[in-house]
Amino acid sequence: MRLGFRIKHHFFSAFRELFVHHHGSLEFRAKIFALIISANEDSAVENYILIKEIANEIYDNDENRSNLLILSTKELVKKVKDNNGLDIDTLISNIQKELKIIPRYAKKIDIESLQKLVDLSFNEDTIAYQNSIINFLQNLKDETLHTKKFQIASDEKHLEAKY
Repeated sequence: MRLGFRIKHHFFSAFRELFVHHHGSLEFRAKIFALIISANEDSAVENYILIKEIANEIYDNDENRSNLLILSTKELVKKVKDNNGLDIDTLISNIQKELKIIPRYAKKIDIESLQKLVDLSFNEDTIAYQNSIINFLQNLKDETLHTKKFQIASDEKHLEAKY
């Protein structure tokens, strides 16, 4: 990534909530990706290349937003790997809490994209662990979309009116 973007990223990291449009949505996606990547002790650069491709689809080739998603994911994965106040259980708990507050984020859990990350793993135990996490996320998504459908519709209607 370019030096200019890295400097901008460090600035945005400090003030992300103020400067990044829909930063909460981007952070939620980063947590989901980080959860799957962190479950693989042997994660490689290919994970981030795949996330870049997925981000380009999500954000209509918006390079800056795609890079922010990758860097946010890397930050979270690093915190988990370094045991820096974050572990997989805490990440799961944070995801569950966010879905209770903003249930429409459940639509951002793209199981197909997450499965592509699992396909990059080679260890059978890791693959089983990642698949268990994906099954959990699928159930969480389904439950949230079902139980909070009226709140989600109301929130989306409010967002459409706002923008």
